[in-house]
Amino acid sequence: MLVVIALTSGAALLWPVLAQGAASGLTTAQAVQLINREKAVVIDVCEPEEFAQGHVAGAKNVPLAQLEAQLPKWVKNKTTPVVLLCQAGSRAARAAAQAQKWGYTQAQPLAGGLKAWREASLPIDKA
Repeated sequence: MLVVIALTSGAALLWPVLAQGAASGLTTAQAVQLINREKAVVIDVCEPEEFAQGHVAGAKNVPLAQLEAQLPKWVKNKTTPVVLLCQAGSRAARAAAQAQKWGYTQAQPLAGGLKAWREASLPIDKA
């Protein structure tokens, strides 16, 4: 019985670390570093209505459905770092996977999306 309790409590303590490691994408701190140091292009894949309610300063709005046609307009060099985001991160993860298939080797989603950006108290622009 004590062994089961010890294993259960150990698993409960490790769960947050394992869950965080499984989350794919950049943290807000990593995204800010890429933007500031490597001049990453920020692409918001939200719909225009969502984008107008609030977005990362300097982000370009390219809805997910238009990504293949519009991404080359904003990111001409496929080795340029690209930070993709949406409201919560799920659309951005799909967008990053698509962009990588198209040859954008440094395309990465922002884990947690705009929600994580706001929680980190980073600046938001409104259209």
